[in-house]
Amino acid sequence: NSYATWLLGFGVLVGVGIGFGYSSATPPALKWFPPAKTGLVAGIVVAGFGLAPVYLAPTSQYLLANFGLQKSMLIFGVAFVAIVTSLAQMLKNPPAGFIAAPQNPSATAAPTVSASATPGEMLRSPIFYLLWTIYAIGAGAGLMVIGSVSGMAKKSMGARAFIAVAVMAVGNAGGRIVAGILSDKIGRRWTLMLVLTAQAALMFAAIPITADKDALPLVVVLLATGIGFNYGANLALFPAFTKDFWGLKSFGMNYGVLFTAWGVGGFVFPKVQQVLTASSGGSFQVAFTLAGAVLLFGAALTLFIKPQKSKS
Repeated sequence: NSYATWLLGFGVLVGVGIGFGYSSATPPALKWFPPAKTGLVAGIVVAGFGLAPVYLAPTSQYLLANFGLQKSMLIFGVAFVAIVTSLAQMLKNPPAGFIAAPQNPSATAAPTVSASATPGEMLRSPIFYLLWTIYAIGAGAGLMVIGSVSGMAKKSMGARAFIAVAVMAVGNAGGRIVAGILSDKIGRRWTLMLVLTAQAALMFAAIPITADKDALPLVVVLLATGIGFNYGANLALFPAFTKDFWGLKSFGMNYGVLFTAWGVGGFVFPKVQQVLTASSGGSFQVAFTLAGAVLLFGAALTLFIKPQKSKS
């Protein structure tokens, strides 16, 4: 019954945990594989995060209905501590001097700026601020919809709205793997441009769909899945960008700094969406229009992501 404690626990501590999870699980995995598989490996690792709602959505429904909010949070907390702590023992870095065997690296792969850039060196690189801005745009627009999809789906799906959340999670995870594979083939920049452009198109398509109270549930689910797919792609591409440009030695810290864009975008976009939706009588039209326009701006910014020669 304490709002301040809820903000501290669910807002601050859970947020910190998410950041720790992303920044600690991906680096060891990437170190075991050659550069040609960076996108694929990053996509597979972060796909686990995207798939979580597949089991969490129905589990949450069950726990809340049978145990209430407080006990449900306690059950989740104890379960996560036990499971995550146990699995974390399997995370291991390669032995000193280990070099993954190269496997025909793609000609489109970006050369690194430095094989072992520190966070300070990364922050002095203009490309960091460009990537940070694009990341905030791509992640923020996706989180804006993900946070509202249940409410939007209830208009046409009623009590079955949680199905849209679970199916969207499958798209979210799939986007991470597909984008990772595609970025290894055609390059990170072109993949990112494609993802942001497609996401913008979906935002514009969402305007008439969410305004129609009689919209077919299948259409709503497909829309949510597509948006989740493109949002998830961001979470695979930016760890790969971090490795491409600044290497693996300080990857955990470097990606942690870049990952702040996810937090900022995830805070700003949903807040703006809430204000715009409230001011327009519950309509998502203005929010989706703005998100689509900003995503197109982000897609245009990808043209300035230029491969740079290694300093190493």
